[in-house]
Amino acid sequence: MLAGTPIGDISDAPPRLAAELAGADVVAAEDTRRLRRLTQALGVQPAGRVVSYFEGNEAARTPELVEALAGGARVLLVTDAGMPSVSDPGYRLVAAAVEKDIKVTAVPGPSAVLTALALSGLPVDRFCFEGFLPRKAGERLSRLREVADERRTLVYFEAPHRLDDTLAAMAEVFGTERRAAVCRELTKTYEEIKRGPLGELAAWAAEGVRGEITVVVEGAAEKGAEELDAAELVRRVQVREEAGERRKEAIAAVAAEAGIPKRDVFDAVVAAKNAARSAP
Repeated sequence: MLAGTPIGDISDAPPRLAAELAGADVVAAEDTRRLRRLTQALGVQPAGRVVSYFEGNEAARTPELVEALAGGARVLLVTDAGMPSVSDPGYRLVAAAVEKDIKVTAVPGPSAVLTALALSGLPVDRFCFEGFLPRKAGERLSRLREVADERRTLVYFEAPHRLDDTLAAMAEVFGTERRAAVCRELTKTYEEIKRGPLGELAAWAAEGVRGEITVVVEGAAEKGAEELDAAELVRRVQVREEAGERRKEAIAAVAAEAGIPKRDVFDAVVAAKNAARSAP
């Protein structure tokens, strides 16, 4: 069984959580020390065996837990905050249990993804969760370019010490005017939701930000041909080229998307190339 845990305020713990912690035969926890603090706050003492289950031992421990499940044991998986398997340990265990036709269920609980999305003020009817971006700058830019034209709202997790670099990269790829929200310390005492264009948020984050961070970014707008300027056409061609398309194919695809002649896109690309050459 997967069990959601509070992302900040302990009183957000699901009502069933205490009972499941007390009754499980095995409690697998991402951090056993945090589990101890949680059980103390809930006033419950696990009667079963407590084991660690984190990124470093997830692959090795999964067979052990599946064996316990197959033997009829009630195994409860909790992570440090939120729902297991959402950028946290859990997926391997669920997949392995499903493969063995073992029933898997959950105690629903708080989710930083949905909480941030709801508070962002951005469209919530369609969204996609992108988790953590790569730490290396080049890989981060590449990943962002993959979703530069994604029209659904985007949700990311980020470490506070990398937030300024991430927002700057987002502003570079998505544009400085793309709306976003930085959700910090959700449900905690110093909760803060900072909303604004990516350019402004990047400048704000450069001063340093602390706490658990979730970033929500507005999806790309659907643009008509008359709304696409030369710079946007060039950017779209570059995104496709970096994804492996030949320039001729990229130009044709962008022209088809925009509903304009291929010559218009070609001219924009050539002009941008000439401008770059003549720049000091």
